[in-house]
Amino acid sequence: MIRKLPLRLELIAMKTSSIALAICLFSFCFLMGQTQRNNTVTKVILTGKVRDKLAKSPLEYATVTFIPVNSQKKQKSWGVTDGLGNFSIELIPGNYSMSVEFISFKTIQLPEKTYTKNEDLGIINMESDATKLKEVTIKSEKSAVEIKLDKRIYNVSKDLTVKGGTASDVLDNVPSVAVDVEGNVTLRGSDNVRILINGRPINGNSISDVLRQIPADALDKIEVVTNPSARYDAEGGSGIINILLKQGKNQGVDGSISVNTGTPANHGFNSNINYKTAQFNLFNTLGYSYRNSPGNSTLSTQNFDSNRQPSNFIHEQHNNENWTKNFNYTVGTDWFLTKSLVWSNAVNYRKSTGENPELVNYTYYDANGNFTNVRNRTNEQTNESNSIEYTSAWVQKFAKDGHRLSFDAAFSSSLDNTRAQISDTQLGPQRTINNQNQSRNFAQLNYILPLGNNGQFEAGYKADYNRQLTQYQVDEFDGSNWIPNINFTNTVEYLEKINAAFLQAGNKYKKISFQAGIRFEDSNIDVNLLGTNSYTKKHYNNFFPSALVSYELANQNTISLSYSKRINRPRGRFLNPFSNYSSNISIFQGNPNLNPTLTDAIELTHLQKIGAVTLTSSAYYNFTQNSFQPVRTVKEILPDGTPVILTTPINLANEYRMGLDVTCNYAPYKWWKINGNVNVFRNEIKGDYNYTYFDPIQNQNVNIYQNLNFQTFSWFSRINSKITLPYGIDWQTNISYNAPQKNAQGTSKGVLSANLAFSKDLLKDRATLSLSVNDVFNTRKRLMIVDVPSTYSDIAMQWRVRQITLTFTYRFNKQKTDKERDKKPRTGGQDGNDADFPG
Repeated sequence: MIRKLPLRLELIAMKTSSIALAICLFSFCFLMGQTQRNNTVTKVILTGKVRDKLAKSPLEYATVTFIPVNSQKKQKSWGVTDGLGNFSIELIPGNYSMSVEFISFKTIQLPEKTYTKNEDLGIINMESDATKLKEVTIKSEKSAVEIKLDKRIYNVSKDLTVKGGTASDVLDNVPSVAVDVEGNVTLRGSDNVRILINGRPINGNSISDVLRQIPADALDKIEVVTNPSARYDAEGGSGIINILLKQGKNQGVDGSISVNTGTPANHGFNSNINYKTAQFNLFNTLGYSYRNSPGNSTLSTQNFDSNRQPSNFIHEQHNNENWTKNFNYTVGTDWFLTKSLVWSNAVNYRKSTGENPELVNYTYYDANGNFTNVRNRTNEQTNESNSIEYTSAWVQKFAKDGHRLSFDAAFSSSLDNTRAQISDTQLGPQRTINNQNQSRNFAQLNYILPLGNNGQFEAGYKADYNRQLTQYQVDEFDGSNWIPNINFTNTVEYLEKINAAFLQAGNKYKKISFQAGIRFEDSNIDVNLLGTNSYTKKHYNNFFPSALVSYELANQNTISLSYSKRINRPRGRFLNPFSNYSSNISIFQGNPNLNPTLTDAIELTHLQKIGAVTLTSSAYYNFTQNSFQPVRTVKEILPDGTPVILTTPINLANEYRMGLDVTCNYAPYKWWKINGNVNVFRNEIKGDYNYTYFDPIQNQNVNIYQNLNFQTFSWFSRINSKITLPYGIDWQTNISYNAPQKNAQGTSKGVLSANLAFSKDLLKDRATLSLSVNDVFNTRKRLMIVDVPSTYSDIAMQWRVRQITLTFTYRFNKQKTDKERDKKPRTGGQDGNDADFPG
């Protein structure tokens, strides 16, 4: 049921939207006005392509400069090449000298020439310069964050604070991305995000658990695409995060080995070894870690009766240890069948075992705040997970740069088993069993055809089939036997078959670039509750259009407007009606009747480069239909008057989200690099919820109506500073802040946290010693207020306390800067000519 907002709130919403629109229009008009003033003189456009002479591959970010000769105004005209190595530079007709520069390549100086009309300079081949490669200094290092018009790329190797950490730690340092204490990932404040590894869905029953198993040293880059085109999966209303794993590209044997230790216990080993010849490339990654992540949480709850009068108070204190042993191994090969045909195969195996002993203390008070009793509950949990994945990719390149056909396939299986032995001073012995088995197979075919100098046509097909079986059981001991509790026992089978196809085309005319595409996805979903013989089948198909128009302004300015339609399908714990029993008075329960949500996303982006500053600003608006939100209700009333609170997701109503996202890279000096990100957003949901529960004390049914309409204005920011101190010591500081944020049934409080790291290169830059402190002030927590008719709760959750880690890394047959050069993903759509991962 959707309720209309009060007039006052509607006026505020209209005013806020009008102000934001006015700002966007003013910025656009101002920039266009600047362009008009700069274009009063007729200019010529010079185009061309820069590529590696040996590899015949395009070079992105090569700098092309035209210097006027015999002119009073010595103002240079310059630009950088795009992902296909193309450049397009506008200048006043005249006599110019030309130079082309790229890191670790010999600079090309072309003779003076007079340019009077538009001209295509053709292909410019650059040769590698081995002497320059050895002399690369701080100036040549890549920034921690590369900013592009359609995405941001986070270079993991530049982040000292995640050494000895996990992929989850890495994501928490990426601009616009946040990871909460439970491992849930959000993008621009929304958890409606798609996470991939090497362009493929994650193999595992729990994404947060998988991210905590992968060592940070195995990661190369993180790509963040906030408004993806039709080439990509339509999944993820707020965008896509793609994790790219490390690989070697140098001839012969090269690689790195790292070991780490820390407190609380954080010990690990990781190696990345590569052997490459002219015919094949053999690569493997091995990682092992043994760590403890002690955590804690508190829950102070005031319960009310049906008349909103206090009935009692309960204070819960949770303390837990989280011991885990993680093993991760990948081995694979690239087989260069011909100069234009590559066949890649890889196998990845992950194994994790752990123990998570938890002690919960309940302290009870009556309605007047007088102590009544204490209750203890221990939860001895053990878990084991195994997963294996085989991937194969076939890439055929044709004569023209960018012309290619690729086939990509993956077959994976994972098994997670969790056992918990519960001892409760009030309820007696209990135990839970949670077995999850997932198998996933997918295949895709992509074709890219260049059109002219700047155009491109793309088409593709993808099949993604997924099966997940979850067996959850709660047993209670009656003194002699274990008896299943049927209220918390069931087997859930989730079947998903998605077939997709897309068409996309784009081109560039002078300063205007445009792209349009359409994607079709046919979804067949089955949610089967085998224990209760309840079967739900859902079949739906959707078209997902996308469009982008960009305009190159003067002085390295670009503005773009994009649109895409996205989908978010509920999975896992959101669908499983029996998934958690760590507390018997606060229970999370999935909803097998959840429907997918559809999001329309519009984004206006401005990219500007001014000397040492790269700045991107994005104003975005997302409209989501049938957004699913968690609601808290009373499941039942215990004999002592304590309500059992049930949290479950429902398709509540429509959601409106708008915001401004700004990312900046700045290098004020050679020894100091700064990158920062701030995201300011407004979120609004319109909806209400009704439910009924039985109150045995009052001996009556209680009807509860909850008005869940809410608006929130919030923001979060992150700044990262890296300073090179005397004696070659690097000092990195990372500070983030999440401002308070309202939701339908409460408020999340503001949280400030910081990371710190120091590193020193040793053994002629072949080794690095680093010391990092994660969560310096021990403040990274989830702080919430929950206010519903039956309860008022103040919650604080900390998944892991402050951690200190010492890491030693040794690189063999590989200079420190080699890892910054020509490291391109290996499979499907990622070998350089198409910088985007497969979709």
